[in-house]
Formats: sequence, C-alpha cells, structure tokens
Amino acid sequence: MTDDIVASVVRQWQAVNPELDTGPMELIGRINRCAALLQQAEDAPLRAAGLTRAEFDLLGAVRRTDRELTPGELARETFSSGAAVTKRLRVLQERGLVDRRSDARDRRVAHVRLTEEGRDLVDRLLPRQLAYERMVLSGLDEHSRTRLSTQLSELLVQLEGRIGGARR
Repeated sequence: MTDDIVASVVRQWQAVNPELDTGPMELIGRINRCAALLQQAEDAPLRAAGLTRAEFDLLGAVRRTDRELTPGELARETFSSGAAVTKRLRVLQERGLVDRRSDARDRRVAHVRLTEEGRDLVDRLLPRQLAYERMVLSGLDEHSRTRLSTQLSELLVQLEGRIGGARR
C-alpha cells in the first residue's frame, strides 16, 4: 500500500521527536484530509446545476422533511448559522427554488417551502449526486464502506456528545 500524506507527516514528526504519540494525528489528520478532498471533488453535479453544497443542503432539508421549515429549523438541519441560512435562502428565492411566507401570528417568523421547480431540481439532482459520490467511493468494497461508515458513526456520536452540543 502506498503511503498517504499523513504517513509522511507522521514519519517527519517521529524523526524529530520519537517519543511523540502521533496516534491522534494519524486518525484526525486522515479524516481532515479526506474531508478536504471530498469537498473539492463531490460537488461536480451540484456545480453543473449552479448550486453550492450548502444551497443544496437547504433544498434537501426542506425536501426530506416534506414540510415547511423556518430559517431557524433549517439552520439546525444543516448545521449552519442563521446568517448563512438567510443569505442562501435569498439566493434560492431569487432563483425561484424556494418560497418564503410570513407566519400569520408572528410576522417575524418566515416559513420556507420548495417551489415546484425547487422540488423537481432536488428530485432530479439527488440521484446524480449520489451516483457521483458512489463513484468517488468506488475504491472501497462494500464491506470496507460499511465498516468505515459504522466506525465514523461511532466517532460522530461521541464527538457530538462531548464537543458538538445537543444531539437531535
């Protein structure tokens, strides 16, 4: 197996400080490097549709919950700040992909829903995006993908409980 960039960095640290426990660096460094590479690669179908991952995540949140959501709910669903959600919603509304309506009882509260065009876009784009992501992960066999997914889920649950705040 060919060394990855993290193995090279670890060897360099071990050369200058052999007593250093680089175990956490080996795992977290690889997770971070994979995340950075996936962020660069995974959004090709989204870019072709003129969307960012964050915009698609907002559209997807409304589609998968199958109900109107407030900007606050969208922020929680997409792990985004309220300001970021507001900015993205403005762009999506200008493109005709979402509608916003004020709450009848509290005009400060908005409710966001997909337009027909937004719903069609998500339904058309999600299978393409998943196929692209499947291709990106094709170097791993089914057993490896399942094992990795389980292990990452275990790590995520621990991190969410310790440093990520309340879980849903």
